Amino acid sequence: MAQIWLIAVNPDVANLLELAAGRPVTAVTLGADIPGAARQIVIPVAEGTPAEAAAPAVAEAITAEPGDIILAANRSAERVLAGAVAAKLDAPVLSGVTAIGDGTARLARYGGIVEETVSFESAVVAVADGGTTPVGDVPASETGPATVHAAVVTSTSRSDGESVNLAAAKRIVAVGRGFKSEEDLRLAEDFAKAIGAEIACSRPLSEGTEWLPRDRYIGITGQHVAPEVYVAIGISGQMQHTAGMAGSGTVISINSDDKAPMFSQSDYGIVGDLYEVLPALTEALA
Repeated sequence: MAQIWLIAVNPDVANLLELAAGRPVTAVTLGADIPGAARQIVIPVAEGTPAEAAAPAVAEAITAEPGDIILAANRSAERVLAGAVAAKLDAPVLSGVTAIGDGTARLARYGGIVEETVSFESAVVAVADGGTTPVGDVPASETGPATVHAAVVTSTSRSDGESVNLAAAKRIVAVGRGFKSEEDLRLAEDFAKAIGAEIACSRPLSEGTEWLPRDRYIGITGQHVAPEVYVAIGISGQMQHTAGMAGSGTVISINSDDKAPMFSQSDYGIVGDLYEVLPALTEALA
């Protein structure tokens, strides 16, 4: 049976463990405990050293054989480490992985619109959404190689706004071009607070107006989410957006255009002016 490896910079890897489908996982981490893993190899990294500098050590620790699968979260640091492992093993990198088997993997293509099944005999590196922190027992730690590049973080520059892990959100309120100004987003924020939801957006509000940061943008080239409840406000519902929320549970749309494509993707729809509908809903929930 193929062995499953996992590259982890932080413990938000529940989705990757689910992909392992109960098979034992050996986690190679940079100090993060991984509940649910069968084995844990910790790469020693000095304070102030960026995670990417540990690429040689991670590649050395993963002694994968043909047919083995190396899982990595679709985050910047893990992608760098996964690339180093793939280069060492001369292994292909599979993105958008939704399921794995012995010698096979199912991949989401074009933002999840279609799926493709591929076969392999060599070791492969599979990149997928990390998800939330798993539950379970933490295995005893083994110390891994210490072959780390001599790199140090000398300064950091933080952008305004709070970072959010939309993949872990149970409820999401997504806003679109139906809002006339950035100040008007307060209506959606008040509603989201009333139902305990995170705020997200369609691409134009992130890469066009820049009203919200890119980590809140949902779509083919943005975040892919699957909350229990997804509320789309002022979003037309083009494929570029709906591909990013296709796995959602209950979908609710609010739009003044009764022919908006978003309604065809929804369980419930409200045709009306969001400037009237949102305050009424928020007041009713108070």
